[in-house]
Amino acid sequence: MPVPVLEISIPTLAALPAAAVQVREALQGHSIVCFEGEMGAGKTTFIKALCETLGVPSRDVSSPTFALVNEYRDAHDQPIYHFDFYRLDSPTEAEQLGAVEYFDSGYLCLIEWPSRIEPLLPSNRLLIRLTVTGDESRELTITS
Repeated sequence: MPVPVLEISIPTLAALPAAAVQVREALQGHSIVCFEGEMGAGKTTFIKALCETLGVPSRDVSSPTFALVNEYRDAHDQPIYHFDFYRLDSPTEAEQLGAVEYFDSGYLCLIEWPSRIEPLLPSNRLLIRLTVTGDESRELTITS
């Protein structure tokens, strides 16, 4: 069982920016970051806050549910890839999308619903689990 690297309590939506800064610091050395949590746990909302800390304008960040992948640019004009694999039926669909090439690019890949493409994921990745603890509160756990 993976050991938590960091646990963050998010009591309200107002605490998201501070939590995102902590997560940004934990990303060092990782380009693949997987986000797990039940539907409505706030994965996309948290990714939006995280991207803002990386210099992506918040208006640019949205759920890639239908596009499957969105590309953003950080403050250094480097790409950030945001995936949502909820709608996929098999890892083969992600392969056809070119997901492995994105993962191998070395650029930051933020992945929602990674369990749907588990066989394609590199072993060197961070897992961020968002757990609903109240109407606005969440517990965020990072494991590697």
